[in-house]
Amino acid sequence: MTADSTNDEPVNGDAPSSLSASKKAVDGKGLKLEKSINLFSGITIIVGSIIGSGIFVSPTGVLVNCGSVGLSLVVWVMCGVFSLFGAYCYAELGTMITKSGGDYAYVFEAFGPFYAFLRMWVECLVIKPTLTAIQGLTFATYVVEPFFQDCEKPTMAINLLAVVSIMLLTFANCRSVRLAARIQDISTIAKTFALVVIIITGIVRLAQGYTLNFAQPFTKSIDNEVSVGTVALATYSGLFAYIGWNYLNMVMEEFQKPERNLPIAIFVAVITCTVLYTLTNVAYFTSVTPAEMVSSSAVAVTFANKLYGPAAFLMPIFVALSCAGGMNGNLLTTSRIFFVSAREGHLPQIMAGVSTKYVTPLPAVFIMGLMSCFYVAIGDVFTLINYTSFVQWFAIGLSVAALLYFRRKLPEAHRPLKISLFWPITYMIMTVFICAVPLITAPVEVGFGILIVCTGIPVYLIFVKWQPKALTDWGAKSTRFLQKLFLIYPDTEKMD
Repeated sequence: MTADSTNDEPVNGDAPSSLSASKKAVDGKGLKLEKSINLFSGITIIVGSIIGSGIFVSPTGVLVNCGSVGLSLVVWVMCGVFSLFGAYCYAELGTMITKSGGDYAYVFEAFGPFYAFLRMWVECLVIKPTLTAIQGLTFATYVVEPFFQDCEKPTMAINLLAVVSIMLLTFANCRSVRLAARIQDISTIAKTFALVVIIITGIVRLAQGYTLNFAQPFTKSIDNEVSVGTVALATYSGLFAYIGWNYLNMVMEEFQKPERNLPIAIFVAVITCTVLYTLTNVAYFTSVTPAEMVSSSAVAVTFANKLYGPAAFLMPIFVALSCAGGMNGNLLTTSRIFFVSAREGHLPQIMAGVSTKYVTPLPAVFIMGLMSCFYVAIGDVFTLINYTSFVQWFAIGLSVAALLYFRRKLPEAHRPLKISLFWPITYMIMTVFICAVPLITAPVEVGFGILIVCTGIPVYLIFVKWQPKALTDWGAKSTRFLQKLFLIYPDTEKMD
């Protein structure tokens, strides 16, 4: 909004004259975000979002439930293939609907604003801020590790460092999309390098004959009952480690040549992560026994301490960098859900604003960072993640169902990539399976997750459908004030 505007409605006309020519991208609907993300950065966004601290810290969920080394490796591969199926479906959706927002945009177009709002509500209120908070806490834990090796780490120091790291990355994302993409590039290269070092070490160990854990790969090696149900739980744990393959779809409006680059980025990233995950676990088993892996708080550090001698101190650094990349990826992608939701009137309009100086969705990024810091402060965020995991998979399945809906209702729509229906149908069947598992094994957690989703219903009815006049007037005044204060210009383009 321009500084001299006195209208009650947000300004959607020409951009402020202070904008440089290179940053002026206005078509009567507000200041537009720039196409700042190239193919390489697109790949690193997916890879950097998928590869978090889990593969370094504790890949034990799969092993404990599988009971054997061989079956756990099979599950890692299966989870990668399943993720590739979903990613392939998202490639068609992303090239057909080139709006940012990912799942939110697809559910909105297929099933309407109410279901899209609920998807956004749980994603932005709980899932993504809590994930960022967890990554911040893990980052801080490994940064302070060298200073408190022989004593308990101070909780206050870890929490403060987590908040500082989140806010620094928030500032970087507010400052420049290119800067955020470069941070993601560097973090992804660092964590991939660390995994490659582990894999090469494992290959050398195998060549030297360290194959004891593979002698009878499918023989039970963990003292735990193994059944179809536990293998299903192992699959659930493995799939959680692959979350992030759909993150690039959230920034489609800033992605260069999405019709060509999105399928390439998705395939390269998901296949790369599947190979890295599987070979890293193979490498671990060359030096770490199943019992040691289950009891280790950070299997990569245990592996490094056994084999790398004085250089082992580098592994916690790589874990920290991995967490930093995860935080940055969440801030970069999830803020776009805030941004697109605000354009549709599902969040305060100021969050659909673009900084006239930096051409970034500054308000949306800032709110995402602030909420993540809030979850660091409240403490037990792991419980919230457990409550909403079921919702996460159900929502992704709903987005794939949208693809089937579009095929039926919009058969002639422009589809630069049209995949075989075998992919979405197979993915939907597998989604029903993984959603049914927690309904049986963890009904309380599922119930709480559904309850969290339902808290969005009264919010939608009051603030989106009803919109009391007093609240609307106050919101308009607040938006004008904040637009002037922070030089924010509205982007009000809506879904078609």
